[in-house]
Amino acid sequence: MTTKEWQAVDSYLEATVVGSDDALRAALAANEAAGLPAIDVSPAQGKLLHLLARMAGAKRILEIGTLGGYSTIWLARALPDDGRLVSLEAAEEHAAVARANIASAGLAEKVEIRVAPALETLPRLVEEGGGPFDFIFIDADKPNNPAYLEWALKLSRSGTVILGDNVVRDGQVRDPQSSEPGVVGTRRFLEMIGDEPRLSATAIQTVGAKGWDGFVLALVA
Repeated sequence: MTTKEWQAVDSYLEATVVGSDDALRAALAANEAAGLPAIDVSPAQGKLLHLLARMAGAKRILEIGTLGGYSTIWLARALPDDGRLVSLEAAEEHAAVARANIASAGLAEKVEIRVAPALETLPRLVEEGGGPFDFIFIDADKPNNPAYLEWALKLSRSGTVILGDNVVRDGQVRDPQSSEPGVVGTRRFLEMIGDEPRLSATAIQTVGAKGWDGFVLALVA
């Protein structure tokens, strides 16, 4: 099959079982208009995040990597009325677009966006007693994934769900000789998860509108 066929199947699944709405479509349009990179999760992936957070009964969600807030909207919609989502974004221009998208979706009161490199914000969250979080979504710069995992564990509890995106990288993740920083970081990230006795995990490769990639899903014991 070709990428075009994968995209067509994703479109069919979105139309039949995933669903969409004006707020989500508007967020993607606003991201494009602002010149943000088109690296948001797909609608099917966004709905998966939403369902997993609901299944986990999440009241507190941490997202590492906001971009334009498309995945943030999916996750925030999984929260109960008293739920809270903290999203970390390094770029103020991305955060500004995300804030507008989240407000348009009627979720501004549930979402806090903190602007700074995540490796500066995560220690502050620990110092503030900001955890534990019930669901943590890691979708930022891949070379720093190992460090993000270390902080995610500090902000977790027994039963916390940790999901890391983009872990297959067009199959490059299988190459131990790769020097590409994203691949190196992802391989170390996966190895750490596999070696961590507090985590029970699996990883799934996917094809679709976003090409060939995958995610890792871990549960804190």
